[in-house]
Amino acid sequence: EVQLVASGGGLVQPGVSLTLSCVASGLAFRRSAITWIRQAPGKGLEWISSSHGSTANNYCAVSVKGQFTCSTDNAKNVVYLQMNSLESKDTAVYYCAREGREDGFDYWGNGTLVTVSS
Repeated sequence: EVQLVASGGGLVQPGVSLTLSCVASGLAFRRSAITWIRQAPGKGLEWISSSHGSTANNYCAVSVKGQFTCSTDNAKNVVYLQMNSLESKDTAVYYCAREGREDGFDYWGNGTLVTVSS
């Protein structure tokens, strides 16, 4: 059974750092592209990053580049999203998902809520 379990969210004040984790199981991690996607209140889905185990390449969206760092631990089948200097605009539910062979995603993990508020 394929599972993507996201964790690490919480209620934090502006300027705080958080690291989200997505633990994958039941799939060939090194052959998968795992993506972080967020949905802010009242907004649509926004692509944040993707990590491909086969090449160990990690890509972050321009909108968060320099603020967020995406990385993987292939030995543990974990994709990380290190978020620094969090602001209210970063408030969202963060999901991890696997990219399908075609457009879209074939597996979704749970969402972990990040709330940035003073």
